[in-house]
Amino acid sequence: MEDHILIVEDEEKLARFIELELNHEGYTVSKAFDGRTALEMAENNDYSLILLDIMLPELNGLEVLRRLGKSHPTPVILLTARDAVMDKVAGLDAGAVDYITKPFAIEELLARIRVALKLHKGVAAPASSNVADSEGVLSWGALILDEPKHRVTYDGREINLTNREFIMLKVLLQNKDIVLSRDTLLEKVCGYDYVGETNVVDVYVRFLRTKIDEEFGVKMIQTVRGVGYVIKSE
Repeated sequence: MEDHILIVEDEEKLARFIELELNHEGYTVSKAFDGRTALEMAENNDYSLILLDIMLPELNGLEVLRRLGKSHPTPVILLTARDAVMDKVAGLDAGAVDYITKPFAIEELLARIRVALKLHKGVAAPASSNVADSEGVLSWGALILDEPKHRVTYDGREINLTNREFIMLKVLLQNKDIVLSRDTLLEKVCGYDYVGETNVVDVYVRFLRTKIDEEFGVKMIQTVRGVGYVIKSE
């Protein structure tokens, strides 16, 4: 069965160019030029993958992504003219599997599509399973990470983390006293085949420090210059 890809892009010439390239690669393609139409199409059709521009009329791409939610597990690659790391992190946290910044080489886009489809079909493990190598409770001082309940507390106070923040914290706690490189953390948090920039890791660490270190007056996550990050045993 051919993979069916939905292109959501308000620049019609770019959408047509991508469509032709995908057709040449053997994919079936549908197109939408605004967010509201894209949401309706995504909710009523079974696509293999969605290429979703962020800056769209009617509804922006991030809002489309949020509304699709977990009820539509179709992999989404964001197309964005924005190069800000925070925009990329927002997209990943909203459920996108990858992003690519315009202008891009079509060869890179095709490669990312192949990776996303392979992951979705189960050829490779999803990102969360890369770190699910142990069950139970992890701790650091008054901080408790309860994996089965997907819950983190500090001195009994609950800490609200996104899924990727939770995974990042879990990986660091599982590897106490081991300095983990940004590449390693990126692989663990975003998946083995993820090809985004490693500065995304710095953003997630900053989020964790804001929610834990700054909130509770501790220094849990330490930076090892030129290498990566570590949580040391107390």
